[in-house]
Amino acid sequence: MLRIEHLSKSYGTKKAVDNVSLHIQKGEIYGFIGHNGAGKTTTLKACCGILGFEEGEIYVNGLSVKEDPIECKAQIAYIPDNPDLYTFMTGVQYLHFVADIYKVDSATRKERIRKYADAFELTESLALPIGAYSHGMKQKLAIIAALVHAPKLIIMDEPFVGLDPKAAHAVKGIMRELCKEGAAIFFSTHVLEVAEKLCDKVAIIKDGKLVRSGTMDEVKGEESLESVFLETAEDENA
Repeated sequence: MLRIEHLSKSYGTKKAVDNVSLHIQKGEIYGFIGHNGAGKTTTLKACCGILGFEEGEIYVNGLSVKEDPIECKAQIAYIPDNPDLYTFMTGVQYLHFVADIYKVDSATRKERIRKYADAFELTESLALPIGAYSHGMKQKLAIIAALVHAPKLIIMDEPFVGLDPKAAHAVKGIMRELCKEGAAIFFSTHVLEVAEKLCDKVAIIKDGKLVRSGTMDEVKGEESLESVFLETAEDENA
């Protein structure tokens, strides 16, 4: 579903992402972990077509992000760590706005909005202006908006930041449900315990380079994911 081949991206003289290759298949939840500034967000934005890149290629369901950006974006949902929403709209207006962009029919959007708004206990707040929402409410709304067109690939940057435990639990359940239906999920997180329990595969990035990747068992072995992550940091600093 998502194939990253030898991706490199620089900001001036700094190489933020250096020759990264990953393959996320249908039905997989793939975790992406690393310290702040390691290259996680840059990689995710490149996959969505938000950032250009100098070297390599990215394919979404066999389509090139460079050559077929619109077709790729039609199959993707991107949830940033700090959603930038139209605060002058109400929650429900924003969801219908997104549904219009993706040409989701009336009955289908109504069903999906109700399903996910109920899951996040946001239904009663959809009539309120987004400007009155807390950060957690905005995060929930961004997730609902991302799912309204039933994307085949969901890319999430720190999706659990700002969510209360109940909402975080709902997100994890939705992620599993979507993957059972054939979607793929690629997400970054600093919550290593969640990644260890939730992910089928995981990659660790350090200073723009992949240091480990594979199934969870392959990456962590008999250790915890936290221990492996700390060991990679120590190895780099040794």
